[in-house]
Amino acid sequence: MRWDALFQDLESQMAAGERLDLDSEITERARTEASAVELADRLRGSLGLAISVQLASGSILGGTLSHAGSQALVLDEPRHQVLVPYASAVRYTGLSRLAVGEPSRVRQRLGLASALRGLARDRAALAVIVAGGQAGETTFHGVIDRVGRDYLDLAVTGAGEERRAANVLQLATIPLAALAAVRSARAPGPPA
Repeated sequence: MRWDALFQDLESQMAAGERLDLDSEITERARTEASAVELADRLRGSLGLAISVQLASGSILGGTLSHAGSQALVLDEPRHQVLVPYASAVRYTGLSRLAVGEPSRVRQRLGLASALRGLARDRAALAVIVAGGQAGETTFHGVIDRVGRDYLDLAVTGAGEERRAANVLQLATIPLAALAAVRSARAPGPPA
């Protein structure tokens, strides 16, 4: 028996076992890290990319991802911006594999209601898309008058009409849970 060959064989078996253990440990750590990644982190890693978002109603919204907050994202379309609550989306396409955490504690606390309060403050003319169960979805045009903890009051007007008392058709109270998307005109500035 050749002792050198025996020891080389044992060494190679041990090295192969160590490599397998290391590969297994790396795979397990990668799985553990991936399980801690939240959707908002994946969306922040995709800022600037053209993505599509399918809503529960079946509608598909597409545009350049310009913001990913704690509860909603913003898509830039050629003439509009669309605020989409994460809860209304059932599928995303076009996301990168990169995940970026939110470093700002203030931004972590700003949710959907905060964004809606900003739109109410600006008296922005909006198209509010509401999920309608079997009916699909309904779009209301108007201006947000008030945002509560879990609802908003929308002064409903005709499409393109300003919010004036004579133009208000009704005041609709919409639960935030029913909100599918909010479309607003893009702010003037350089094209995206």
